[in-house]
Amino acid sequence: MIENEELLSIVPHRGKMLLLSRVTDYSLEEKTVEAEYNVTEECLFYDPSLEGVPCWVGFEFIAQTIAVFSGLKSRAKGEPAKMGFILSVSQTRITMPVIKNGSVAKIKIKEVENVDLLFVFTGEIFLENEKIFEGKITVIDVDDEQAERIKRGSNAIG
Repeated sequence: MIENEELLSIVPHRGKMLLLSRVTDYSLEEKTVEAEYNVTEECLFYDPSLEGVPCWVGFEFIAQTIAVFSGLKSRAKGEPAKMGFILSVSQTRITMPVIKNGSVAKIKIKEVENVDLLFVFTGEIFLENEKIFEGKITVIDVDDEQAERIKRGSNAIG
């Protein structure tokens, strides 16, 4: 299990933007991570009128679980974690409108394709063993210099 400071050492998210409570399992060989998020009123996306978090936020739960995988890969190589950017979210299926306050969202990701710095992951979110969200996310890993160029609006990633 990965929690607290160890979790913070492998993902760039902090404060209310961190949408993971713990990593419960992972395999670098199988390219999978399982994580959980305890939904509370402290969540950045918490909506009091819904008494929870809109389920569409699930793509960010999945993206942060992908960041865990990237961070674990970098740590295994003795390298600093790379910044990742979401390029697309596709094939999304949501079966519930809200993840209610007090729920524990279980997130599962798997890398299914990789070409150079592009990675495609499938992601699923479960509440009490019921799948409530699934989709594919395509991301690109970049180093710090490339991330700075992207942040400044440069078209050159190279």
